[in-house]
Amino acid sequence: MNQLRRLPELFAPALLILATAWLGLAVSGYLQAYFVDTLVKVAIVVALYVFIGNSGVLSFGQISFVALGAWTAGLLTMPEDEKRIGLPGLAHFLLTTNTGNAASLALAAAVGGIAALLVGLPLMRLSGLAAGIATFAVLEITNNVLNYDGSIGPSLNNFSSVPATTGIWQAAIAGLICVAVSYVYQRTRFGRMLRATREDPAAAAAAGISIYRQRLLAFTLSGALAGFAGGIYVHLQPLAASNLYLDLTFITLAMLVVGGSGSLLGAVVGALALNGIFSFFSAATNGVGVLGWHLTVPSGTAEIVLGTLMAVVLILRPSGLTGGRELSLPRRRRPVADLEKARATT
Repeated sequence: MNQLRRLPELFAPALLILATAWLGLAVSGYLQAYFVDTLVKVAIVVALYVFIGNSGVLSFGQISFVALGAWTAGLLTMPEDEKRIGLPGLAHFLLTTNTGNAASLALAAAVGGIAALLVGLPLMRLSGLAAGIATFAVLEITNNVLNYDGSIGPSLNNFSSVPATTGIWQAAIAGLICVAVSYVYQRTRFGRMLRATREDPAAAAAAGISIYRQRLLAFTLSGALAGFAGGIYVHLQPLAASNLYLDLTFITLAMLVVGGSGSLLGAVVGALALNGIFSFFSAATNGVGVLGWHLTVPSGTAEIVLGTLMAVVLILRPSGLTGGRELSLPRRRRPVADLEKARATT
């Protein structure tokens, strides 16, 4: 019965993703691109939640694994002839290696997970500000390597000629996969132990929980999901390393915090709400129809509205829109007569 009460923790985020996909099918092709982008952002924010939300440790480095996933999937699916022309300095084994779309996503997840494991081995002993600065260093190193090393990628150029296979249902399925993996993890004893370290590290350590091992496991899983999301992202639009750097880092962290970093539902709600609002006002710079009215706003309105909204939400509700809580069925109250009988038999 307790397991049935927990099912809305999975179904509520999944239904929000499906509803967004169905709504995206009802709009024009121009606006549909914004819905696809929003669904990809859901996958990225859920990947962040797996580590940040469950551990309570702020990490600026998760987007580096998104970048590595995008790099992997992009290089592996570009036609060899296009790589020879557009990436003449590429290492030979990368130049001649190609895979299908599904295989590239699996390898993107693997690269993200392995990179997170290697990075996490020394860094998961850190907490607080030290952890934040160290993971930011990882982001900085990754961005510079991908930007300036032409032997492993397009350097300062966009990934061109990558097959645009990410449509609205592909993005929705990616979001559902990330949500399902996150839900399964947080319901395991590993997820519960990690949340125990978040609530009271000293008590968790006294109970025999290894804070280091639990954080490392979550960090690795988060990196794998981030790499997978990066693979989906690069198949949506041409990306450069600069697209996967500070802007994406701070906006996805803001989505997680505004939605409610302590819950999977908060991660999904924050991504849908903030990216949806940002996309709407971005589209409105070229004019959109709203209830029969034609709305046009100046450039930069999206950033102003988004910043104002984030400040207001965090002032009025510091724990986020969902309060960091999951949606679950209410407990069935036992009748008073049953409670009295239970007390009498004890």
